[in-house]
Amino acid sequence: MCLEKHADRKVTVKWAANHLKITQKRFQQLYAKYKTTNNTPPTIGQNLGRPKKPITKETIKIIKQAYQKDQLSAQYLQKIIYKRQKIIIPHRTIHTVLLNLEYAHHQPSKQKRRAPWIRYKRKHSLSLIHTDWHHHCANGKYLCTMLDDSSRKIIAAGEFEAETTENAIIVLKKAQRDCLKGYFIKAVLTDHGTQFCANNRDKKGYAEH
Repeated sequence: MCLEKHADRKVTVKWAANHLKITQKRFQQLYAKYKTTNNTPPTIGQNLGRPKKPITKETIKIIKQAYQKDQLSAQYLQKIIYKRQKIIIPHRTIHTVLLNLEYAHHQPSKQKRRAPWIRYKRKHSLSLIHTDWHHHCANGKYLCTMLDDSSRKIIAAGEFEAETTENAIIVLKKAQRDCLKGYFIKAVLTDHGTQFCANNRDKKGYAEH
């Protein structure tokens, strides 16, 4: 068995993943489950993700009251609830509650993905870096991270008081400085946030960025 052979260091992760026709990351998930369950082989296809948290009665009450007052969509209710009560409730959770209360309805046109997922998995490290901002609700600060697409390793991160272009550049320079001498980041993948892209342009299409 691939898991047992890998545990005995007889086969590599790459060989085992190719043999099972799954990704190397998926094999590593299965192997981690295998080691934490007294070497009991997990079932291929078994969901090893984080279990869903049940929606509390208090959360349902907050969402219900907000909808009855404003009658807006989940995304707008998320902002309103946070502004009024400083409580972060994901808009997917809000939408689920609205569906259960029959305040919202399923839209078949939105059930299917309009475009297939693009799975990036570069062969060489530093050929592509992913970066994004995350707001930490506990301390109110903003975290910018840079993730290597090949190794899936966070090569640089920084915590700041605000999401700005200048702070994003600080993290990028830190990533480049901490990389091995002689190696360079080839490309950086971001979203279209104003910290990364010049979204405001003049009539001629120019912008400072």
